[in-house]
Amino acid sequence: MMENIIITLEVVGTLLIAWAALRVHHRVLNEHKIDKRVFRVMRIEQKLGVLGAFFVFISYVLNIIY
Repeated sequence: MMENIIITLEVVGTLLIAWAALRVHHRVLNEHKIDKRVFRVMRIEQKLGVLGAFFVFISYVLNIIY
């Protein structure tokens, strides 16, 4: 059971990081400028990226422990 939780956290974390990075690049490419709206969205995506990195780290620690 614990192995399933570890794998799930790792996958969710990795996908959140990838999604955040892709959204930033997509937004900048489509906007062709950076305004307040773009900065706001980039902040949200940055927080998701940090959350994703946290999940990957926690899954690594749990994988080592168990």
